[in-house]
Amino acid sequence: MSVVYAVGVGPGDPELLTRKAERILRSADVILAPVSNPAEASVALETVREFIDISRQEIVVHQFPMTSDRSRLVPAWQEAAAIIAAHAEAGRSVAFITIGDPLFYSTFIYLLRIFREQWPQIPIEIVPGISSINAAAAQATLPLVEGDEKMIVIPATAGIEQIRAALETCETVVLLKVKPLFPAIVELLRSLVDSRSAVFVERVGSPRQKVLTSIDDIAAHTPDYLSLMIIKAV
Repeated sequence: MSVVYAVGVGPGDPELLTRKAERILRSADVILAPVSNPAEASVALETVREFIDISRQEIVVHQFPMTSDRSRLVPAWQEAAAIIAAHAEAGRSVAFITIGDPLFYSTFIYLLRIFREQWPQIPIEIVPGISSINAAAAQATLPLVEGDEKMIVIPATAGIEQIRAALETCETVVLLKVKPLFPAIVELLRSLVDSRSAVFVERVGSPRQKVLTSIDDIAAHTPDYLSLMIIKAV
């Protein structure tokens, strides 16, 4: 029985991997990389490509549909867990790679629940990774919180009213998955321009990284899926 590792590979910059993550990636027998669209490259896999030796390591790219339809998601989770479990039970170590951190809005959270229910005998080790929030704040040179300040993280898909309520109670609001509600978010920010400042960060840590601080520049941009906003009280 071999270990299953959930390895956070950070936001997309290979230099932001931890030394432990690199060590495990170099030694694992199998690397499982998630992808939402089989026609597109796995961001996690491209991030760690330089640490993998395809001559001796098996790479499995598994699709996790970008949908909220559990009738499609659950079979994908179950299939991935079964693939990983089969390798582990055969004595092969497996590294499931995920952008950011494995326990922060990651697909691996669903697999972890399956393992606990169906394969509790398989040892699992979590290797933390730098989240896009920390990386984005670093690129923008923006302190997230200090002193007694409060911060809240919200998937923007929760709705504009939840975002508005968060802005009324916390000094820092981080919005993930901003693309679906982007026009409404921009409109809300324009109404708060005297009391709030915003930073938009897209594809942080990658060659396609974009950091915008002007509300006009933000409004004129069409966001990528891998983008977030940090909104601060001024």
